[in-house]
Amino acid sequence: MTASAPSAPWRKVPESCADATPLSRAAAAPGAGRHRRAVLAMVACTLLWSMAGVVTRHLHRHDGMVLVFWRSGFAAAALLLGLAVQRGTAQLARQLLGAPRLLWLSALCWCTMYTAFMLALSLTTVAQTLVAVSLSPLFAAVLGLVFLRHPVRARTWLAIGAAMVGMAWMFWHNLHASRGPREVAGLLVGLLVPLGAAGNWVLLRHAGARLPMQLAPMLGAASSALLVAGFAGSLAVDAHDVYLLGFLGVFQLALPGVFAVWAAARLAPAEVALLGLLEVVFGTLWAWLGAAETPSRSTLLGGSLILAALLGHELLGRADRGAKGPE
Repeated sequence: MTASAPSAPWRKVPESCADATPLSRAAAAPGAGRHRRAVLAMVACTLLWSMAGVVTRHLHRHDGMVLVFWRSGFAAAALLLGLAVQRGTAQLARQLLGAPRLLWLSALCWCTMYTAFMLALSLTTVAQTLVAVSLSPLFAAVLGLVFLRHPVRARTWLAIGAAMVGMAWMFWHNLHASRGPREVAGLLVGLLVPLGAAGNWVLLRHAGARLPMQLAPMLGAASSALLVAGFAGSLAVDAHDVYLLGFLGVFQLALPGVFAVWAAARLAPAEVALLGLLEVVFGTLWAWLGAAETPSRSTLLGGSLILAALLGHELLGRADRGAKGPE
């Protein structure tokens, strides 16, 4: 996929919004290791994202709206500070004022992901929330094909199919194991996460390095915090929870958000979403080890199938790139 993709409603980009930072200029730099670095960045993202469940289980307050407010608020503050230091307040202000529609659409996707994931965790188990998230590759492949005309390789469809089988197995058994309407509601809320993620990967791939898309996670986090503030009632939490929510905001949202924007500009949307499934594996493992949420046999079997699909996809891709050169 290159900048000559077919026209779309967000195609025209003001030149004044071009991102001139070294990080974004690197997106256009050719290199044999570019794909490998992007894959490693997404793996790092999933490892950081996967901490949400186990840390959340150690909070004293479990009101989903309150948790969304504090976690997203800390993330927005951390990203604002980092961007101001990196770019300078004047340049950051110009980019915010001149932000095009594509950037705001990405911010909306981030807002959906941040809000729905934490709300789902407050309603159901970590494993069931992550099962819902695992639909992302299918949505991303379809959206990338429709909006970007991005071809999906046979090995990617095969990996998506295998991962969907693992997800369906986990979903079916976890749905029957649900203890009531609250957990079913958590699964349904969790489905908003893969929808937001799939749309986001398509938008970021389309934008490439032409836009300051690092602003989108910050705007999404700020929007998420403001969105729930009016519904949360009392936002008070104790010092213990402030510390943990601050940790989540900085290291589980802000930092991986930066990595994800960088990686999504270099990988196909379906591949980004496939790599994102590692969060299902890591998150279930952390919840097992750190929160005593023992996964069922169906969860272990489904997770193993998802992991096998990801490894097979990357090994086949490496062999293909070795034969044909860098993608």
